[in-house]
Amino acid sequence: MGRVLITSEGGLGITILQNDDGVFVRLNGRTTVDSSPDLRDRLLEVLAEEPSPREVIVDLSGVTQLEASGIATLIEALKIARHRKVTFCLWGLAGSVLRLFEVTGVLALFEASDCGQKVS
Repeated sequence: MGRVLITSEGGLGITILQNDDGVFVRLNGRTTVDSSPDLRDRLLEVLAEEPSPREVIVDLSGVTQLEASGIATLIEALKIARHRKVTFCLWGLAGSVLRLFEVTGVLALFEASDCGQKVS
């Protein structure tokens, strides 16, 4: 299993674990306008791999703050994953992060993914 640890300039920790079945991306800290570009770069790298992973799971349980830029990054990754026929799932949505997904109306986009478990 491959493992990559990254700390963005915005203070977001990104851990990428990869095995034969897919990729697990664990986020820790604040997903802000400063850290979202690093998250975007990492997710696009994962989704551009050949062969494509079967699934990408993003664990948000360690996210303490999520701004709209972080949601936009996740939506962009979801669209690319769907285009490449990769299952894209969110895990660990709770508290204020879950609430932001609910009030923006984008929670349903991710619940429509074939994730094996609900995001909430």
